[in-house]
Amino acid sequence: MTDKELAELIFPNITKTPEDYEKIYPERKLESGAAVSRFAPSPTGFVHMGSLLTTVIERKIPDETNGVFYLRIEDTDQKRSVENGIKGIVDDLKNFEIKIDEGALGEDEEIGDYGPYIQSKRKEIYECYAKDLISKGLAYPCFCTPEELDETRNLQELNKERIGYYGSFAKCRNLSNEERAERIKNGEPYIIRLKSPGNYENKVMFNDLVRGKIVFPENDLDVVLIKSDGLPIYHFAHAIDDHLMRTTHVLRGEEWLSSVPVHIQLFKILGFELPQYAHLGLVMKIDEETGAKRKLSKRKDKEAAVSFYHEQGIPVEAVKLYLMTIGNSNFEEWLNQNPDASINDFKFNFKKMSASGSLFDLEKLINISRNYISRLKAQEVYERALKHSKEFDTEFYELLTKYKDYCVNMFNIEREQKKPRKDYAMFSEIKGYTWYMFDELFTGDINYEFQSINDLEEIKNILKVYLEKYYNEEDDEQTWFERLKDLSEELGYAREVKEYKENPDNYKGHVGDISMVLRVALSSKSMTPNLYQIMKLFGRERLTNRFNLVINK
Repeated sequence: MTDKELAELIFPNITKTPEDYEKIYPERKLESGAAVSRFAPSPTGFVHMGSLLTTVIERKIPDETNGVFYLRIEDTDQKRSVENGIKGIVDDLKNFEIKIDEGALGEDEEIGDYGPYIQSKRKEIYECYAKDLISKGLAYPCFCTPEELDETRNLQELNKERIGYYGSFAKCRNLSNEERAERIKNGEPYIIRLKSPGNYENKVMFNDLVRGKIVFPENDLDVVLIKSDGLPIYHFAHAIDDHLMRTTHVLRGEEWLSSVPVHIQLFKILGFELPQYAHLGLVMKIDEETGAKRKLSKRKDKEAAVSFYHEQGIPVEAVKLYLMTIGNSNFEEWLNQNPDASINDFKFNFKKMSASGSLFDLEKLINISRNYISRLKAQEVYERALKHSKEFDTEFYELLTKYKDYCVNMFNIEREQKKPRKDYAMFSEIKGYTWYMFDELFTGDINYEFQSINDLEEIKNILKVYLEKYYNEEDDEQTWFERLKDLSEELGYAREVKEYKENPDNYKGHVGDISMVLRVALSSKSMTPNLYQIMKLFGRERLTNRFNLVINK
């Protein structure tokens, strides 16, 4: 029996050839130098922050070269796939405003001419190439059972041999085609393996975009191409899909470095041009219990899931800015020099990536987010807070909707100035910082944070005199403050803090203490944004009502 006849026996229903698929998926009509990159996750759960870092870069490269970025779902390991896994990935990308030019949009929806973009739907394509390799004597069916493979592995370990299916350990490699055919006809289960032409004593070299030139032993393993369920393993699917989808750049974790010799060999055997590889270092964090570095974990770390940032309301732009600081060593300096620039203005450079990985610092990300939000216009803060609360806080959403103009003005307090206030780092925090600005939330047993003046009768007197003699909602800020000084003087407090410090025995306190009483009576808090602006926003009636809550205690 010839190799071609064996291939026909194994894949009788496959009629297309590799040449047919070359015509179905022709070279892309792009400008010279245009990059084609992809995000190719497995639908096994939420998108990890390490994957998001990779994806941000994978999106940026085509943006800088007028290329294409696509989403491919690698679901050939069906046991690991979870329900709604594809939807979760698509939603995470949408939440982070990462636009795909082509790819899967759901289980049964996609855009682009190079699909299907879900690997389990490309089964016939993989079978076509497997059939072609068998017909050329470059692949073969393997009938070894899991028990036999375990026995071989144990023997290799005992004799301190390299682990793997190669050479004399490749028991099915040299079976005759007649024996193979007979075992297939008898219904024995089998997989398809590569018949590797490699020699472990030889060396292969490739240039990694991050790590430079790397030399490996040549692959001599007869790796699995097609599993017993008819679906390919990653190595085989990756080679075929990245070729037919005309991928130019493959970014992936450093754990795939050891597979490069296999991929180089597969691309060569299949007659494909090798894409450019960038193997990224792991995203690490300091373990809170041991103090040692470890990989950012889906299981242990809430900040590992990109959905965490969406739920917290940390701006997409802030997360991307942070990711770029750990993506390129020169980005932070560039950002400091160009604080109002967009991430799109930055030129990404693979040589500025760390090959040893990155230390994830949530506090730094939060600080970047705080700075980012502080530079937003009040209207934009309002719109983003509205969008976040609509999904996560119905009560606050209703208040923002009911008092739109009031809320925009509230968000504008100490905002559009040289040094804007930096209260909140995420939109989930806004309600906690502004609740006292809404009468609907200023109810129940309010805890007033009075400071140096804490005698209730003294506080009541200050509020009464202020309302009766010194409050005028038409005052500008300078006049307002002069009136506070007048009130202080009348009630035995120093007009200036400096005066009090020089002669503390002559005064009950100073104007700052008086201001604090007004602040706390109005808000219950000892720390708030600009008191004058809050009073202007409240107006006489609401301000009087707030003060009366204290006066009538």
